[in-house]
Amino acid sequence: MAVTTENHRPSTQRVVDRLAFPVVFSAAIGFHALAMARGWNPLTSVAGATLGAMATVAILERYFPHHESWLRSHDDVRTDIAHALTIASLSNAVLPALTVLGVAIASWLDGRIGLGLWPTGWPWLAQLPLALVVAELPKYWHHRLQHETDLLWRYHAVHHSAPRLYFLNAARFHPIDIAIDTGLGIVTIVALGCPLEVVALFGTASAVHGYFQHANLRIRIGWLNYVFSMAELHRWHHSKRLSEANHNYGQNVILWDLVFGTFYWPDDQEPPESIGIPGLPAFPMTYFRQLASPFTWRRIREASRDAAV
Repeated sequence: MAVTTENHRPSTQRVVDRLAFPVVFSAAIGFHALAMARGWNPLTSVAGATLGAMATVAILERYFPHHESWLRSHDDVRTDIAHALTIASLSNAVLPALTVLGVAIASWLDGRIGLGLWPTGWPWLAQLPLALVVAELPKYWHHRLQHETDLLWRYHAVHHSAPRLYFLNAARFHPIDIAIDTGLGIVTIVALGCPLEVVALFGTASAVHGYFQHANLRIRIGWLNYVFSMAELHRWHHSKRLSEANHNYGQNVILWDLVFGTFYWPDDQEPPESIGIPGLPAFPMTYFRQLASPFTWRRIREASRDAAV
């Protein structure tokens, strides 16, 4: 269990440390489920729940920051806003296509196997944990391979270029990276028969989890770190030391890291405050250059070697 003691911290701070994530996460999921039960469009429910959670995290960061240095702009806000707008637009454009593809695969599987592979009779909130676990398996291996193969790392490096962690860089991803990652999760669960309402709940859970996973908040959730891939674990994943960073690949749940031996939570130290990409000082920090970075990779590496001389 990681270091969690600082009893001199104000009681309000300690409450936020321990309860902000479980309370806001549960409230967002509950709001979304209730909205759909009352006839809201699933995608409208996603927007309402996630925007409310994002605003809450942004406000909490102002008053209860984990690192004061992460409150200050590192010339990264414009880049992160541009990435967030890209991801939002991409989601609206790609999600329907992924759902159609998943349904087509589901129909094929049903014709071959002849039985329903998803427990659609369960309540939506009971199906959600199953969706999180099942979708995470292909996402885990994609994420792990991104850190172990140069070709995939070229796209994923955009995410690790963040010079600090705060709610908005949860969306700092190259569009190709996020499209593949999202597709692997959604197509998998839809192909198994997961209904649209649960896919939408999965989207809300992923988004809200992502805000907290990258939040500049001193999150302390104890045993729940063996369920969720939360900030206490994910900050190690952004370390400049590869021996620390090449762990905790789970994006929502941490189960597959526990299964495949990549779980990392040292009990005698805190994650580093200085984060980023080691050995690549020439990696671009502006939006359009980051979009081009996988295709200018050789130039970036040569410039980084020259900078190190």
